[in-house]
Amino acid sequence: MSVGTSTVYEVEGMTCAHCAESVGREVGAVPGVTGVDVDVAAGRVTVAGDGPVDAALVRAAVDEAGYTVKS
Repeated sequence: MSVGTSTVYEVEGMTCAHCAESVGREVGAVPGVTGVDVDVAAGRVTVAGDGPVDAALVRAAVDEAGYTVKS
């Protein structure tokens, strides 16, 4: 049985529900991701996975959606 993980990313530029949908769709397609929770007001994206999820792929997915993960 694998242990799930959860990582929170601070994301710049999200302002609306469409932003949340775009980020959720792109990040949700990253291998190993089992869930995505986007909090536009807080500027946070919580990514859940069955195990470790490649942070570089999550960052690339956020970038593809048109936003930026803060360092």
